[in-house]
Amino acid sequence: MSEPPEPLWPVFDRSPEDERLHRKQRLAAAFRIFGRLGFDEGVAGHITARDPERLDHFWVNPFGMSFKQIRVRDLILVNHRGEVVEGSWPVNQAAFAIHSAIHEARPDVVAAAHSHSVYGKAFSSLHRPVLPLTQDACIFFEDHGLDTEYGGVANDVQEGKRIATALGGHKAAVLANHGLVTVGQSVDEATFWFATMERTCQAQLLAESAGTPKPIPDDVASATHAQLGTPLAGWFSAQPLFSWILAEQPDCLEE
Repeated sequence: MSEPPEPLWPVFDRSPEDERLHRKQRLAAAFRIFGRLGFDEGVAGHITARDPERLDHFWVNPFGMSFKQIRVRDLILVNHRGEVVEGSWPVNQAAFAIHSAIHEARPDVVAAAHSHSVYGKAFSSLHRPVLPLTQDACIFFEDHGLDTEYGGVANDVQEGKRIATALGGHKAAVLANHGLVTVGQSVDEATFWFATMERTCQAQLLAESAGTPKPIPDDVASATHAQLGTPLAGWFSAQPLFSWILAEQPDCLEE
């Protein structure tokens, strides 16, 4: 009898150390992807990965370091009080406010991503959800929230809680006058959801600037979401991005 195939999704049954390293490696690579795709804007933006043992702690980018330079060894570990437990750089207070609330509200979430990407923040000024105009947009059909209140820079924990409430049980949310946030059961998944949601916003803005686009019917959009919007589909769709960035910028894995 032949051996069963290796699972596509990495599984770490007995080694939290291996899982921690894997999450940190994917997180460092995710920042390089964001930097390469132009999702950086000064010191704004952050991606987090929950620690596999200390479940109320998360790994995040150092405040003030370019996405384009982040390596595994640069990542910092932050606890539920916003204190840096590992690492020598400070934490972005907005990162703590938003991500601590999301990780607390969503124990199923391993990673969350947010940045001030161009099309996401442009679309967010419209204060409305993404329409199922394309196959890719169906990934978010009835699966993204809308936060219609902008309360300034999200340095306050209450602001983070409001964002987590708007996200609800969905994979993403549009944050009015702010941008996008996505979550996933893996760093890969959250990263791909963000990249494709940014492009979905771009496509909708382009379509609406040209005329009155016709949405995909709800039943078709729902069926398409069931195929393309699962955690495994998000993880798998992210693999070309990660393969590309690791081949181009392998230094991101330096510990």
